[in-house]
Amino acid sequence: MSVFHYQLLNRDRRTSARRGFFSTPHGPVQTPGFMPVGTQGTVKGLTIDQVAATGAEMILGNTYHLALRPGHETVRRLGGLHGMTLWDGPILTDSGGFQVFSLEAIREINEEAATFRSHIDGAIIKLTPEHSIEIQESLGSDVAMVLDHVVALPAERSKVVEAMERSIRWAQRCLNAASRDDQARFAIVQGGLDVELRQQCATELSAMEFEGFAIGGLSVGEPPPEMYRITEATCPYLPEEKPRYLMGVGTPVDLLESVARGVDLFDCVMPTRNGRNAMAFTDQGKIKIRNAVHREDTEPLEKGCPCLACRHSRGYLRHLFVAGEMLGPILLSIHNLTYYQRVMAGARTAIENGTFAEYMEMKKAGWGVS
Repeated sequence: MSVFHYQLLNRDRRTSARRGFFSTPHGPVQTPGFMPVGTQGTVKGLTIDQVAATGAEMILGNTYHLALRPGHETVRRLGGLHGMTLWDGPILTDSGGFQVFSLEAIREINEEAATFRSHIDGAIIKLTPEHSIEIQESLGSDVAMVLDHVVALPAERSKVVEAMERSIRWAQRCLNAASRDDQARFAIVQGGLDVELRQQCATELSAMEFEGFAIGGLSVGEPPPEMYRITEATCPYLPEEKPRYLMGVGTPVDLLESVARGVDLFDCVMPTRNGRNAMAFTDQGKIKIRNAVHREDTEPLEKGCPCLACRHSRGYLRHLFVAGEMLGPILLSIHNLTYYQRVMAGARTAIENGTFAEYMEMKKAGWGVS
């Protein structure tokens, strides 16, 4: 049996929510689960022990950024991502496809490769599916994502079709190039906002020997209902016995809405990015801690939250941001990551109890979302 195995434990009785475990060489990941984003070998501003204390079981690194700096061979010589960062749990690496997409003004994509200029020094970089896998094998992640072709939405159908078909061909090239038995490969479903194209892509990729599947090319400007619609239409076309990952998503309500549609794994920079910018997620909605109303507020961000930030008052946290102290962004990043893990843990318990739909409605009511 492969060292990678997804075990489906429970289904919710009213939604498509799934409760399971994804086994990897560095331990199991409970699903549904959230992965903090450690783009450049660090979850920004936090030590690896602080990340683990939030409840995270799996983190994400990025092929594009790590290949440019410090270089994948340097990472390999430093013990791979696990040895370099001292994170002993599972790691997933994104292939770099989304970063290439974001460099639209300085890149060119054809059948062979994506060619672009480094945002660091302007050097010309050529990223093929094979090289993306080579880099990720040097990084030593537990899960390597295939290189895909992402397009901005909305887009002409012909461009979406071209990108979707190329993503399928590149996925096969990634499989052909892979050589590590201790690294899983996840395919990425593309197809824009076209249900037929999404289902075609999912069907063709499902026929290949991947250990998991992702839904990519969303959260790139489309309204949330469109993301939910495509996710709901795509999940039934992915294998039941393998994990499903919605890339780059999202807000707490996005996570629960997507869990309800059958998604198992998520990642997003929002908890840490918003934390660095003085915004905290809570069961009562978002708190903008810089607001003057918190100047002498003795309450924690959220009662009952076990994180480091919630040992302090809102007034103190506001002071840290107003004074420009680096501890403020650190503490709010810790709180937000802890909050995301608490939301996911609650979702897992609710699925086990057959009450996920009720749990989601309760959370949405607290967030003021209909």
